[in-house]
Amino acid sequence: MLNGMIIVKKEAGFTSNDVVAKMRGICGQRKVGHTGTLDPDATGVLPVCLGTGTKLCDMLADRDKEYVTELLLGVTTDTQDISGTVLSEREVNASEEEVHAAIQSFVGAYDQVPPMYSALKVNGKKLYELAREGKEVERKARRVTILEIEILEMKLPAVKLRVACTKGTYIRTLCHDIGEKLGCGGTMKSLVRTRVGHFVIEQARTLSELQTLKDAGNLEEALIPTESAFEECERFCVPPLAEKYLKNGNAIAASNFEGASFENGQRVRMCTTAGQFLGLYEYVGAKKTFEPVKMFL
Repeated sequence: MLNGMIIVKKEAGFTSNDVVAKMRGICGQRKVGHTGTLDPDATGVLPVCLGTGTKLCDMLADRDKEYVTELLLGVTTDTQDISGTVLSEREVNASEEEVHAAIQSFVGAYDQVPPMYSALKVNGKKLYELAREGKEVERKARRVTILEIEILEMKLPAVKLRVACTKGTYIRTLCHDIGEKLGCGGTMKSLVRTRVGHFVIEQARTLSELQTLKDAGNLEEALIPTESAFEECERFCVPPLAEKYLKNGNAIAASNFEGASFENGQRVRMCTTAGQFLGLYEYVGAKKTFEPVKMFL
């Protein structure tokens, strides 16, 4: 069984669950999961976790993300992207300077109302299911943060953007909100996810490329170790006497690492004496111990 991650370059027309199903066939194993839904029309980075790496799914879903999107001003749709039913079409009278200012005004934290066509659940039912029934329900705004917006190209009414944001941000809704601020409406014309955490699109491979690797017996070339998800965390190998505690998922005393100093809440990669990564640990200053956050035994 393969354990770790493969960065898939999702193509248009596939749901994230479609990708998981395809990857189960390619990898020949059931234990496969994705790390955050991409709309069927969206393309780009979709980390797929395998074996013990599936414990990463929720953790990677929390990472910051980056997208390249095309905003089409003057049009609104029911899905907030170009695939939906057009609700309105208006002239775009704003100047390039006004469009630039409106876009940049969204940098920082703002309260975003999730779209009806989304997988969020209300009373146990997904919003898009209600939307397809012609129903619209009240949605609570959620605080998201737009870390950075770069205008890559402006040929009004279209604007190409690079957006870095926190988890839970809907780029479709950002496009809609920019259009509303300008008074002409807006919709998302295209979307490519270029980064999840520190995993970037240059690392990604299409399903057909992965199938070719599998057929050649070289699929492991695309496999990324689970540990690489935590490369920002310092790495420690326990001494032999503490190894049994690590293998049982127990707390590890900080005294095992003489001469090192730690901050409360600091997370580290904990490895066996021989260097095998087994878990992500967090330092608890009051106890002077490292407590397990997630084990990958």
